[in-house]
Amino acid sequence: MNLNAVLVMITLYAIPMIFAITLHEAAHGYAAKYFGDYTAYQAGRISLNPLDHIDPLGTILVPALLIVLSAGQFVFGWAKPVPVNFGNLRNPKRDMLWVAGAGPGANLAMALLWALVLKLVVSTPDTYFSEPLKAMAAGGVNINLGLMVLNLIPIPPLDGGRIAVSLLPNRLAYRFAMIEPYGLIIIVALLATRVLGAVIWPLVAACQDLIAALFGLP
Repeated sequence: MNLNAVLVMITLYAIPMIFAITLHEAAHGYAAKYFGDYTAYQAGRISLNPLDHIDPLGTILVPALLIVLSAGQFVFGWAKPVPVNFGNLRNPKRDMLWVAGAGPGANLAMALLWALVLKLVVSTPDTYFSEPLKAMAAGGVNINLGLMVLNLIPIPPLDGGRIAVSLLPNRLAYRFAMIEPYGLIIIVALLATRVLGAVIWPLVAACQDLIAALFGLP
C-alpha cells in the first residue's frame, strides 16, 4: 500500500472513527445524568463535541496505525472515559444497565445513520464524491458495529460486563464485578490468542447482514 493510499484510507475513516468513539462516551454521560449522576456533567464531559472526548493515543494514533496495518479491516480505539459514579444513580444496580448500554446504543444508532448515508449515495447518480462517500459510509457502519459488539462482551470493565452485573442476582453480581481489575488482562489475552476475533467477527458480520437487508444494500 503506497503512501497516498494510506493517507486516503486514514482520511476517509477518521470522521466515522472519531465520532464512533467520542459519542459512545458522551452517551454514557447523558444517560448517567438522566438517572441522577451529575459527575460527567460537572466535569464538562456531557458534550457532542468530539474535542471534549479525544484521547490522542486511543482516538487518533492507535486507530490510524490499525487502519494502516490491517488495510482497514480491523479498527479499534478509545476516548477519554466519561466519569460515572454509579453510587449516585437513583437505583445504582438497575440504572447501571442503561448507563452502560447507552454507549453501544449510540454506536448502533450511528451505524444505522451511516447505512442511510450509504443508501442515499448508491441510490443517486455518481459524482466525483460518490466513491469516497461510499467508502466513508461503509467504514462508519463497520466501525460502529465493531465497537458495539466489542463493548457488549460481558467482561468488566466493558459495557457488557456492567450490564451483566446489573442483571445478575446481587450475590453473583458482586462476585462477577470482582473480575474488573483483571478485565483488561483478560481482553488482551483473548485478543492475543485470537479468541476475541473469533467471537466478535461472526457477530459483526451478522449485524452487517441485518443492516444490509434493512436498507436494501448489496
